[in-house]
Amino acid sequence: MYVQKFEDLNKSDIAIAGGKGANLGELTQAGIPVPPGFVVTAETYQKFMEDTGINDKVLDILDKIDINDTKALQAAAEEIKSIIIETPIPDDMIMFIKEAYNQLCQRVGEDDTDVAIRSSATAEDLPEASFAGQQDTFLHVSGDEEVIEYVRKCWASLFEARAIFYREENDFEHSKVLIAVVVQKMAIADKAGVMFTVNPSTGEEIALIEGSWGLGEAVVSGDVTPDNYQVDKANNEVINVTISDKKVMYTNDESGTSIKVNVPENLRMERVLSDEELIELTEMGKRVQAHYGEPMDTEWAFERDNLFLLQARPITTLGDAEPAGDDDASVDGEVLVRGLGASPGIATGLVKIVLDIDELDKIEDGDVMVTTMTTPDMVPAMRRASGIVTDEGGVTCHASIISRELGIPCVVGTGDATKTLKEDTGVTLDGKKGLVFEGITEVSEEAPQAQAVAAEAPILTVTEVKANVSMPEAAERAAATGADGVGLLRTEHLMLTAGIHPGKFIADGREDELIDTIADNVQIVADAFYPKPVWYRTLDAPTDEFITLEGGENEPREHNPMLGWRGIRRELDQPEILKCEFKAIKKLHEKGYTNIGIMIPLSQSPAELVKAKELCAEVGFIPHKDVDFGMMVEIPAAAIIIDEYLKIGVDFVSLGTNDLTQYTLAVDRNNEFVAKHYTEEHPAVMKLIERTIKKCAEAGVTCSICGQAGSVPHIVEKLVKFGITSVSSNADAIAEVRKTVARAEQKIILEAARKRLE
Repeated sequence: MYVQKFEDLNKSDIAIAGGKGANLGELTQAGIPVPPGFVVTAETYQKFMEDTGINDKVLDILDKIDINDTKALQAAAEEIKSIIIETPIPDDMIMFIKEAYNQLCQRVGEDDTDVAIRSSATAEDLPEASFAGQQDTFLHVSGDEEVIEYVRKCWASLFEARAIFYREENDFEHSKVLIAVVVQKMAIADKAGVMFTVNPSTGEEIALIEGSWGLGEAVVSGDVTPDNYQVDKANNEVINVTISDKKVMYTNDESGTSIKVNVPENLRMERVLSDEELIELTEMGKRVQAHYGEPMDTEWAFERDNLFLLQARPITTLGDAEPAGDDDASVDGEVLVRGLGASPGIATGLVKIVLDIDELDKIEDGDVMVTTMTTPDMVPAMRRASGIVTDEGGVTCHASIISRELGIPCVVGTGDATKTLKEDTGVTLDGKKGLVFEGITEVSEEAPQAQAVAAEAPILTVTEVKANVSMPEAAERAAATGADGVGLLRTEHLMLTAGIHPGKFIADGREDELIDTIADNVQIVADAFYPKPVWYRTLDAPTDEFITLEGGENEPREHNPMLGWRGIRRELDQPEILKCEFKAIKKLHEKGYTNIGIMIPLSQSPAELVKAKELCAEVGFIPHKDVDFGMMVEIPAAAIIIDEYLKIGVDFVSLGTNDLTQYTLAVDRNNEFVAKHYTEEHPAVMKLIERTIKKCAEAGVTCSICGQAGSVPHIVEKLVKFGITSVSSNADAIAEVRKTVARAEQKIILEAARKRLE
């Protein structure tokens, strides 16, 4: 189909509507207030490129590009865009697009209503890649002829120099990245901005909100340093308010065109959002995060006191990149400029001031880029820089997002760095505190460490505190926390990053390649933690996650994938994939990584565990002899008959409380209508957890927990009392979880001592 309304799309339709379009459809279906619209599908773009005969011309130009030659890259991009813009669109496509626009006008009751036209590539707004700002957006487009014109410009923007570079760097094949176009009713915003549903640097459960006057373009682009607000999601308490000098805003001129103007003097230092509006935004953020089941990056707008959500996408920077330098180190010296800490870490280098894109070539490896605000075209130069400093912007602007994704320390919103800092002088920047110091300063590590030793002895606990790891890139950071091992190493991200469905590897006779892909990535984690234990969970991907992979077109469309074909039930239907996983872990054991154990997910019957062991033995890898073999308890059935599993034999058990809770309470944790009923503390859930822990203790089997409950202090206290062997949490929570475990153990000791005295 050439066009699809938001109401007919959901998050699994990335191949049809691109990341942005699929998420807008998902939000619409979830009942979130979203301005109405439709999507010109990726199939339409593909058909345009092929039917007009320009696809081969474009690919020929791309084949000859050296992406590190900035000028040549830009010249090629301009040539490709010209080809697309100058090629007529077939009449049947024009008819369908115009008809959809006219229906939208009728729906909102306006002739030639203003719309925003946004690019929506099929490889953007994904959990593993944001493609932030790579393609174009056009605001205040009016009339069907203009809609056609700007749809074509969006198609052309798939080949902006920045987009070509990003795809090459992230190994996305140009021919496989298509583009859909979102056509959406304009929200005429009085105030707008961005909201992260968790802190994007630390993962802390706060709503981080940035807002300014007028349209949100000023905040997203970094043209303005917005107000910054932090709200505790647990109790909706506003815990931090930073009012900025908001110099510019985007608004409409008399013709309806979006223009950048100066903010009226009386509003520049005026607070944009009231406490009531912050709470309304936070509640919206909680609904969206609950619906998606993961932290989200959203764009919002208030139009005449009505809140609208304009975009939502997974946060791509949580645990993704290792910050340069020591985040806990201190820097001594004269502070030259102050701003907002946008991407943590310490960086040093020579200042290179970039005021125009033509100056990007001056950035060499290790320089500190100083600019008014970064743009997507600057990404190649940003990769060469050791640190980024900007005059404008907040922690949600382009410079901040890309710096966190690249793992580069960044300070934004300094106001005058381009004027204060001098070209080719050495500086040191602290991306956590938001400071830039004079000179290339030696980082002081000994003093803070000495103080820490004097103030607080190392925390020792009998109950182990482990890390959950999803990506190999995050392993070193997780290991640096002092975690006692990995309680959950997820496989799914390895497959999503590879971009190829594991079944396609098998079908194409590339089993060895699949085995190597798994082994190479798992080895990175095993290396970081060796000789501490690493529990590898075999594949547990719901069908909606795999449908977008190459070879995933045959994935079934399930009404509720969370309750569907996933975990061990799927792998026993596709044993060749499971065998490849076993062969990969066997390969690592043979290389000396005997600290890796295998964990079976989502089992409801001991027979499944028996069959999984048999398949492992078939590849010459004997459970309990050659490798520790364990299981997840995520289904009430498994908790209730845990005795039967223990009789069959398991080396360890891990409670997956996220799934266990939703299956016990019949609450879909991704459904915002019932998410308020989701709680691990429900008596039935706690009884299942307690039963599993105590039965494992009686059998002498290690029992851990790797769900969200393992990060909640008062629940952790109960788990320790039940006799849990280890608690596994996200890396950012390990220090606090260890303190909680220590307090719980001390409390048990004290209570026992008091009873003896009595």
